[in-house]
Amino acid sequence: MKARRKLWLDIHLYIGLVAGAMLALIGLTGSALVFWSEIDELLDPSMFTSTAAPAGEAAFAPLGRIREALDAALPAGAKTDGVRMPRNENGCYKVYYDDAANGDTRRLCIDPYTAKVLGDRVYWSKSGPTQHSLMSFLFQLHWSLLLYDVAGDPGVVVGVAALLLVVSVATGVYLWWPSPRKWLAAFTLKRNASRERLNYDLHKLGGVYTAAVMIAVLISGVSMNLSTQFQWVVALFSPLSAAQRGEIVSGPAEGRPRIPFEQAVGAAARRYPEGRLEDIGFPKEANGVYEVCRKDIAEVSRFIGTRCVMVDQYSGEILGVRDPTHGTAGDVFMQWQWPLHSGRAFGWTGRILVFVTGLVCPLLFVTGVIRWLQKRRAKRFQRGAKTSP
Repeated sequence: MKARRKLWLDIHLYIGLVAGAMLALIGLTGSALVFWSEIDELLDPSMFTSTAAPAGEAAFAPLGRIREALDAALPAGAKTDGVRMPRNENGCYKVYYDDAANGDTRRLCIDPYTAKVLGDRVYWSKSGPTQHSLMSFLFQLHWSLLLYDVAGDPGVVVGVAALLLVVSVATGVYLWWPSPRKWLAAFTLKRNASRERLNYDLHKLGGVYTAAVMIAVLISGVSMNLSTQFQWVVALFSPLSAAQRGEIVSGPAEGRPRIPFEQAVGAAARRYPEGRLEDIGFPKEANGVYEVCRKDIAEVSRFIGTRCVMVDQYSGEILGVRDPTHGTAGDVFMQWQWPLHSGRAFGWTGRILVFVTGLVCPLLFVTGVIRWLQKRRAKRFQRGAKTSP
């Protein structure tokens, strides 16, 4: 038992020393990104907020007018992946597009009442991280440590680090696990303790109280940074549907033009009218599909009440559905990953838990390093005492 505990202690220590700094940085940026929309609106209200009409969302302009405004605002050759709905009656339609002129990704906002462009700003700049918007910089730092900007790395390094940190958290819980009569003390900060004991208790309790959320966030991070490998593992236990794998395609164009996105929204709403429109994904290829997503559907799930409907870009035919009531157990497991990572699966409670857990990450790294240095000093002192005459 002593040798096994020493092994797990070494694993916990060395993973912490190698990946702990990443955890601290990823945790801090993740805490900020829990509230990224609110921060965006606070920093640039003229772009991201509109003046609500007395009737609220019922007074939103028809989607056809929004499309016309978008078509007029996009420069020649620009490509966009979709439209994100206003968060509330004071929000705006957000559109991210690739600017063919300089390779930047820009973001424009359209007033939902007047269909006028509120702003058009650089989101991600090809010239480097210092030219990104604040939120883009934080996202890039969080998911790829800016390696995407340097070498086109899509976040593999962070994905591998997250896997190692799952092991670190699990070994930490194993090392903490108390004997039957010491559970109360194991969850308590010792009063009037020495600095060494206080540092130990902060590390121990910080890890224990956030362990469940930490593991969920780390695993969901792996699912996004190593998505192909993660889906392969999930499929070993439960097959994934074509809708979950993103393999549903439109029929051949046969000379037909792409239908306007408001027509795709209408087709999806006629079949599945429940919930509030959240996002419209545009086809990326000639055989791609519109993906119309609605949220707050209580009939689907209290926690992840989102349904996405795949619509043929030429005919408007419903081709597939992705929500927790359709598909396999593997599909549902995959659908939980982003809501868990962002905390949105449990509303404000979940977001606050993820926010606090991110703030604990630098605490765990700093107290872990201090604990390691304390042990090193103690060992050196013992060796010195043994060799002294």
